Amino acid sequence: MAKHEDEAKRGDEVTKDEGADLGRRDLLKLAAVGGAAAAAAATAITAAAPGRAAAQVATCSGLNAIEAFPVSPLILRPFTDPLPVPAAQRPVDAATRAAWSHQPGPSIGQQDFFGGTHQIYPGQAGTVAANLPEPIVNWMKMQVNGHQYTTSPVRTMVPFRNTAGRTVVAGTVVPLLPKTTIYGFNGTCYSTLVNAEYGKPVINRYENFLDQNPQNLDRGDYGSPEFGFLTHLHNGHTAAESDGNPHHRNPGYLPGQWYDAMYLNIPAGGDDAEKMSSMWFHDHFEGHTGANVYKGMAGLYPIYDPGVDDGNEATSTMRLPGVRTNNADGSFDVAYDHFLALHDVRIDDGATPHQDFHNGCGEFRPDLFGKAYFRHFPNHGFVGDVFCVNGKAMPVVTVKRRKYRFRFLGASISRIWEVGFYTSATGPKTALSLGYNGDELQGQYRLTDAVRAFDFAHIGNGGGLFESVRQSDIVEVWPASRPQIVIDFTKHRDGTPTRKGDVVYLVNSLKMTDGRKPNSSIRLGDDPKYRIPVLKIIIGDDAPDNSLMPVAGQLLRRRPTIPDITNLPRRTFELQRGGFGGEIQWLINGHPFDPTVPLATVTQGQPEVWTIRNGGGGWAHPMHLHMEEHQIITSDGVPLAQLPGRDHDMGKDDVIDLDGGQQVEIYRNFRTFTGKYVAHCHNLAHEDHAMMFGWVLAK
Repeated sequence: MAKHEDEAKRGDEVTKDEGADLGRRDLLKLAAVGGAAAAAAATAITAAAPGRAAAQVATCSGLNAIEAFPVSPLILRPFTDPLPVPAAQRPVDAATRAAWSHQPGPSIGQQDFFGGTHQIYPGQAGTVAANLPEPIVNWMKMQVNGHQYTTSPVRTMVPFRNTAGRTVVAGTVVPLLPKTTIYGFNGTCYSTLVNAEYGKPVINRYENFLDQNPQNLDRGDYGSPEFGFLTHLHNGHTAAESDGNPHHRNPGYLPGQWYDAMYLNIPAGGDDAEKMSSMWFHDHFEGHTGANVYKGMAGLYPIYDPGVDDGNEATSTMRLPGVRTNNADGSFDVAYDHFLALHDVRIDDGATPHQDFHNGCGEFRPDLFGKAYFRHFPNHGFVGDVFCVNGKAMPVVTVKRRKYRFRFLGASISRIWEVGFYTSATGPKTALSLGYNGDELQGQYRLTDAVRAFDFAHIGNGGGLFESVRQSDIVEVWPASRPQIVIDFTKHRDGTPTRKGDVVYLVNSLKMTDGRKPNSSIRLGDDPKYRIPVLKIIIGDDAPDNSLMPVAGQLLRRRPTIPDITNLPRRTFELQRGGFGGEIQWLINGHPFDPTVPLATVTQGQPEVWTIRNGGGGWAHPMHLHMEEHQIITSDGVPLAQLPGRDHDMGKDDVIDLDGGQQVEIYRNFRTFTGKYVAHCHNLAHEDHAMMFGWVLAK
């Protein structure tokens, strides 16, 4: 075993004195932030039983949020839990489907619990779906389950009093953290995968079983209190009734309710240039989107293009990495083509007050020690200090010596990432042992001798494949963005071959201590000491490889044509700080979200030019527009063609990554469907505190 791997297994010993000092500092900080409520809680910690939590919430709802973060226990054996690599969702079998009281179909009343109807159904004459086959049907049960972010022993970082009233000193080793209760698709956490294909429609039946808790799990104190959900296929070209947005359906679907989301899997306007390649689906329940997504309601939806980019590297036109296996039920799996969902969590330290606009009175919750912590922070957003991939904290994966396609997903509530691949001779060291404290402990580990290991081909973003391949060694991943890369694990960036057993780390180099904006990054001004290992990659055996490495400048997918915009309708939407207080912290054009008052009505088939202006006081805002992708025309008045720009701004997309004060002019079109849609900030703390507007697509 290499020296640095042995050190990682020992956990970089943390002494009780180090932990105790940190605990005193953080408790002082909490008292300052939390005021009288936190101070009172600090002197009267009690064993709050799960049954009592509901009563406390009922009597204390409506208080301001205490924006204090817990210091998560230190994971002593990072990079030992395997990276979850999900298999494709299998369609519901005929016998199960036959037992449903409401069958999927095109008739009136067959779309959802409330008697909705699909605008367009496969095979429907006179529509764009006339020649499509019957849809594959997946059953997505919203279920309660337990989830383990790590199986490593941990050390407490701050002292707290447990449910028996005894003080647990900082530095105490806990062999195994309790499971966190999640709400997920079929009980999974960030690892449900639906492989889709253009020309083959899919129905996802989403059904609410969140009232059922057969394991008698403690639900914690966040998530929709109604146990409601509303699932949105992010960047899906879908009808309003299948879009999963709170302008069409508010408040969403409650226990016992269901709806069939019809994903026709056709490009907008029938234009191949509008084809996408990476989507995801997540909760959109108004006011609790962030809490529900954080609680596990996130799934993956790559979409393939037959013959061109279909997962068959030996025969497809693009020859991107992927070895496809077709299943008899119509589903398929693709090896060497993986989603990497990046997200961050906080683990309750038992010494941080619980209080936001929905839950808590400022009390500590030692009964929730070791479980995921979330608050509805309206201002700075919510960032975690434990970095996860596909639902696991600091996992490890062994790859073959060949090329891979990675589809990153920014699944965080607020955090922006900047990732690349690095080697390290000495391996991860705890930030604590290096003398860091406070916010600098985020990520828990650092590489002090990180060296860039691989370049890669940056081939696409959330809107699909780029028109032109970029060679790069880092990529930014904003909330909801989906950059795609191809990486060759047979040779390092200097051309030397890799060997079996070589260790590489996926590293985050963007520091973001709260949800406002980056503190530092390679693009914005680097802190070279901030190299946080997120995923350990071990080079394994050789494997056959029939894929081709995309080269810089290579054409992948042409961009859709933008017509003369001179006489197009124009609109401006400004993102603003609110002054309303309470939960209304953010505005668009002076308005908080109101599902009954749309800010725009557009006409089907009539393109428009929208200007999105970040007037939010220096905050970064990833602005997401539902229904069709946009194309950037100018940024701060500079035409796209003249911008050096960020790679993820260069293609069509569905998220506009707005730095503080940035203004972007975009081209939009509105085809195929009609109905009510939304646009919102995808810093989900901002969306949940009113930074969203409804708009209507009319004939």
